[in-house]
Amino acid sequence: MAILIVAEHDNATLKGATLHAVSAAAQIGGDIAVLVAGEGCQAAADAAAKVAGVSKVLLADNAAYGHQLAENVSLLVAELGKDYSHILAPATTTGKNLLPRVAALLDVGQISEIVAVESADTFKRPIYAGNAIATVKSLDAIKVITVRGTAFDAAAAEGGSAAVEAVASAHDAAQSRFVGEEVAVSERPELTAARVVISGGRGMGNGENFALIEKVADKLGAAVGASRAAVDAGFVPNDMQVGQTGKIVAPELYIAVGISGAIQHLAGMKDSKVIVAINKDEEAPIFQVADYGLVADLFEAVPELESKL
Repeated sequence: MAILIVAEHDNATLKGATLHAVSAAAQIGGDIAVLVAGEGCQAAADAAAKVAGVSKVLLADNAAYGHQLAENVSLLVAELGKDYSHILAPATTTGKNLLPRVAALLDVGQISEIVAVESADTFKRPIYAGNAIATVKSLDAIKVITVRGTAFDAAAAEGGSAAVEAVASAHDAAQSRFVGEEVAVSERPELTAARVVISGGRGMGNGENFALIEKVADKLGAAVGASRAAVDAGFVPNDMQVGQTGKIVAPELYIAVGISGAIQHLAGMKDSKVIVAINKDEEAPIFQVADYGLVADLFEAVPELESKL
């Protein structure tokens, strides 16, 4: 068997989500190739070549892939993917945008957000917002799969010595063009990679009150997240949302402040190692999954917590 992993990168560095996909591929078994498609992305390809377990890196360096538009990259992945038994990508916004297009081009089904590998053709994935786990067997000749990163340990970023091969194919679907991007810049860790995450919900009242948990986050070296209710209310930007329709996180410590614990939110954080909940409603569902719960007014408890740290 041969497995192709579509790398996630910013043309300069390899994103951590790719390392989790490599671990999933290693459990499937077979030779692992990593595709780095971008523009001026030699550094990202070199980083991929050092990842333990990777046997080959395919470098598609072309202006058509400069902003990694799914319309263009999917054509490349579908072309190269015909020579592989499995095509994997992290289940991030990028992977979720790309791989369904690849599956359609190859006329095969997609298996989304696997959390376990049973065999080369059988996988486990969450359904019903994570309340049930489905075991799925694929009979397709090519398995197209997205990988939930929180379910697999990251592969070692060093230790490999894969060869880097250039790919000449350039596909421009002429269906879309890159207009611009607004990138959130923060000194705090990335939400999906942080060891500690502290999130606020509707109970925060407004966006200005998020400063309370930001002070705690700064002392803990934590990332700051939010529930969908807080995002929909306009308290904080969309990229801070944790949940089924937001980001999936599994930090060592997750602190939920003023979050009731709706199913949608729990789906994005219940795999955290230790969960701490602060809520004045003792009947809040979040306490059912929390390892530690504090029934208190967050406007009193959070400043006190910050003062003790």
